[in-house]
Amino acid sequence: MKVTSGKAGIHGWGGYVPRYRLPTKEIARVWGWPDHQYKGLNVSHKSVDGPDEDSTTMGFEAAYNALLRAKIDPSLIGAVFFGSESKVYAVKPSATLIAEMIGATPETMASDLEFACRAGSEGLRASLALVSSGMVKYALAVGSDTAQAEPGDVLEFTASSGAAAFIVGPAEGAAAIVEYSYTYVTDTPDFWRRAEKPYPRHGEGFTGEPAYFAHIMGAVKGLFKKTGLKPEDFDYAIFHQPNGKFPVRVAQRLGFTYEQVERGLVTPMIGNTYNASALLGLVRVLDVAKPGQRILLAPFGSGAGSDAYSIIVTDEIVEKQKLAPALDDYINRKLEVDYATYTRFRRILTMLARG
Repeated sequence: MKVTSGKAGIHGWGGYVPRYRLPTKEIARVWGWPDHQYKGLNVSHKSVDGPDEDSTTMGFEAAYNALLRAKIDPSLIGAVFFGSESKVYAVKPSATLIAEMIGATPETMASDLEFACRAGSEGLRASLALVSSGMVKYALAVGSDTAQAEPGDVLEFTASSGAAAFIVGPAEGAAAIVEYSYTYVTDTPDFWRRAEKPYPRHGEGFTGEPAYFAHIMGAVKGLFKKTGLKPEDFDYAIFHQPNGKFPVRVAQRLGFTYEQVERGLVTPMIGNTYNASALLGLVRVLDVAKPGQRILLAPFGSGAGSDAYSIIVTDEIVEKQKLAPALDDYINRKLEVDYATYTRFRRILTMLARG
């Protein structure tokens, strides 16, 4: 896909992570996993949504924080996109709920998007296009997911809960301008969930090289080829984080240092938040980024596809960083739970009983 040079940027950003944390060693204890089979994932705890939380409520929390930083009249938001693979309703948009809650209705577009873990990034891409074209002045993109994984499966060690949101508007006044973006997509069946099935399945050997690595590297290399940018031109690099080791490995293959990647790594602390994974990494970076710094963002979604963004931080970011809670505020307010509490919060026993 051809590279695009946008005329839009991020005016507000926000994240949300539930306070509850399930230690991965607790999962291993219950299911009898030996240490060497899960510790290599480099995830110590995973965030778990509480009994009164879901992907929509978390998405609203993130969107509210983004609105605090954007400091705009929410009625000016002309489009709301909600990316998730754990929607509350099979048929009813969460985008309209969030749009209503933040005060963006009724004169706004609203759509739920689906592309595994890349749906939130799809929303960001669409928001940038709509703003750049002049169709809307501001747009909201949300990526939110709850911890979905079959009990006892390796995915259960990492599948977690969280949300990220971005308000996109004109380049003027933005905290960070998205200068280029590039997308790389193929039909690669590495991860899926059929209709009415409670848990996703994964294609084992397809999840790494043919899916995650091939698509992220394809997107990032495509961006480099079209723009002439190189790894050393970036202060931060953020990749999709299905576990704690893949983003570090793909960074090394592309020529980035661990120092460039470290700030955007959130999975080792809270697990893989699916649609919020890479986007929460961007939230965490924007919380501390300085004017003039350049950020690489490369989300990934199974099925499969990846986006690559080059983002330049502006002087506006300094004041906006103070206007909403930092992501680390949510990460640090953790409360550990045991596996029994986790199953109650996630209603896993009910799901198993239904087959």
